[in-house]
Amino acid sequence: MKRNGKDNTFDVTEHLEKKFGPIGSETWRAEEDRAWEEYNAEILRDARKEAGLTQSELAERIGADKAYISKVENGHTIPTVASFYRIVSALGMQVVITKG
Repeated sequence: MKRNGKDNTFDVTEHLEKKFGPIGSETWRAEEDRAWEEYNAEILRDARKEAGLTQSELAERIGADKAYISKVENGHTIPTVASFYRIVSALGMQVVITKG
């Protein structure tokens, strides 16, 4: 890892490219997709807990079963876009897409 200047940060690109291939490669994109899926699962799990709902209660709200919610939260199932929006809505949240 290369140290960047005097701010004690490190450039880990070389290390990541050794593990996942060059940035933009098929293996890099696959790993990036997996990371986003895990991140979204964690957001949904945290939001459910913050809303004070059990997995069973959330499942009931969206017309699914507890096992489905568990699989989504553990990253074993990726919800469809429609299911994602149902889950978000059932948690009293909304998806906002903005231009970056």
